[in-house]
Amino acid sequence: MSQQRDTASAVIDGPARPDVLASDADRDAVAGMLSSAFAEGRLTDAEHAERVRGAYGARTLSDLAALTADLPGPAGEVGGRQAPIVPLDRCLLCALLICCPPAGIAWLLAARRRARAGGGAGAADR
Repeated sequence: MSQQRDTASAVIDGPARPDVLASDADRDAVAGMLSSAFAEGRLTDAEHAERVRGAYGARTLSDLAALTADLPGPAGEVGGRQAPIVPLDRCLLCALLICCPPAGIAWLLAARRRARAGGGAGAADR
């Protein structure tokens, strides 16, 4: 998967010579990026199908780059930075659970989701 991501980023960053013919690996990498964008909700079903057809029909690296030009990098990457992880505040959690249990539960679940998205076990899982 890492090789696919490297190939795709090389295509997206723009080739030194845009008239270079694309390989099957280049086409597969771009199709994978398009599938990820579809899974994230960035593309509709019709857009995804059309762009994947275009990827497998592309002849050059510039053709492939045009298919992903309006898509951001991998998920979780916003402006080249990842969102900060907010640690679990147990006092706030207790207050929310006592005063408004649904809000406390929602806050706890959101904290756990952020901790998992941040790369594994965080303060919410302790």
